[in-house]
Amino acid sequence: MFGPPGAGKGTQARLLGEALGFPHISTGDILRGALKDQTELGKKAKTFMESGDLVPDDLVDAIVSDRLKRDDCSQGFILDGYPRTIPQAEFLESLFEKEGARILTLGIKVENSILLKRLSSRWTCPKCSRTYSENLAPGTVNGLCSRCGVPLVQREDDAGEVIAERLLVYRNTTRPVIRYYRERGMYAEIDGDRSVKEIFENIIDIVRERTDLQPQPKSPAHQGPAGLGRPIAH
Repeated sequence: MFGPPGAGKGTQARLLGEALGFPHISTGDILRGALKDQTELGKKAKTFMESGDLVPDDLVDAIVSDRLKRDDCSQGFILDGYPRTIPQAEFLESLFEKEGARILTLGIKVENSILLKRLSSRWTCPKCSRTYSENLAPGTVNGLCSRCGVPLVQREDDAGEVIAERLLVYRNTTRPVIRYYRERGMYAEIDGDRSVKEIFENIIDIVRERTDLQPQPKSPAHQGPAGLGRPIAH
């Protein structure tokens, strides 16, 4: 699942995973967890993450490879935040070429002005990683996570100057990867300036058309614009 920060890809990846019975694997969550726990990987990734840069390929490849070896990935999985470079895409293909696994990439497209507005007002639960918008859905956010009841925090990489850098890094780095998959007929693009429900229905249609999978979607609880009020993307 591709999409710039704030596009809603985390929400859509989670919903699609639920509909297919596949695990939703967010490399961002794994890295932030390593950073919080001060693991060796977290220490290596800290400098890159706090400056808005992408974590080096070898670090990300290692955590993704380890995660995909678990039993819950045997039938399929949803990747969120990976691959972001051509070498990562090639590494992912090398992992599954012997099994003949098929890869479908979905990209959520949203204009920068909308992304900046979403990201500058979002707050995250430090326990479950759910994300909320403060000023676009008045009354929804009261400072506590609706699931965990713990105080919400604003991530360091959602600060204004870091947001702009993150978007620039995403565009410049991910564009070649999208082209890589598009040229191989493995990419479909979705308009992300719509409600969560509309985007999800679009994704379900694409999955049914492009694969032999039959997702069983649950209706998204929030019907408003993607990224507002209820959980949004990472």
